[in-house]
Amino acid sequence: MYPDAETPLRTWYRIALIEEWQNLSEIRGTFPHADVVGDLTVFNIGGNKYRLIVRIRYDFQLINIRAVLTHKEYDKGDWKT
Repeated sequence: MYPDAETPLRTWYRIALIEEWQNLSEIRGTFPHADVVGDLTVFNIGGNKYRLIVRIRYDFQLINIRAVLTHKEYDKGDWKT
């Protein structure tokens, strides 16, 4: 869907596979611009061009990818519903 997002998303994925984050503070040690919105965590990807939206279950070390959006799509807010 977004070919130029592939490399930064793969990089994020490789990092997330080995991390054992327990909270947002630890995530920000790796990804300083990560934010929590409700029960989701949002990562800036590809030089702030894309948003990776995930749900993280710290207790089980599970990450579920909810969406990959352009900055413009993210700003619309439709992903919150």
